Amino acid sequence: MPVAAYLPVLLLVASNVFMTFAWYGHLRFGNQPLWIVVMASWGIAFFEYWLAVPANRIGHTYWSAAELKTMQEVITLAVFAIFSVTYLREAFTWNHAVGFALIVAGAFFVFKGPIG
Repeated sequence: MPVAAYLPVLLLVASNVFMTFAWYGHLRFGNQPLWIVVMASWGIAFFEYWLAVPANRIGHTYWSAAELKTMQEVITLAVFAIFSVTYLREAFTWNHAVGFALIVAGAFFVFKGPIG
């Protein structure tokens, strides 16, 4: 696979960082009015789209839509796990690890191709 095939992975990682902040970053600011955090989240998500859409457009020349979606979900979990521990200061438990590992196991089968 050409090196350019991995550009979408980098774009998806960057887009997920933006989207994680858009969706969950406001949780540290529970005293702010909801309309303010919604507008701030919307503004952050705008930049996420500028990364995610090109990632999928470029990525679709190398991977199927199902593979791109699976890749995005696994990246989302990894980014969220780091975010929740470092930014939100929440514990990452064995339950989380097992649940995420099962999702990664499912991703393996998406990328493995047809069975049989």
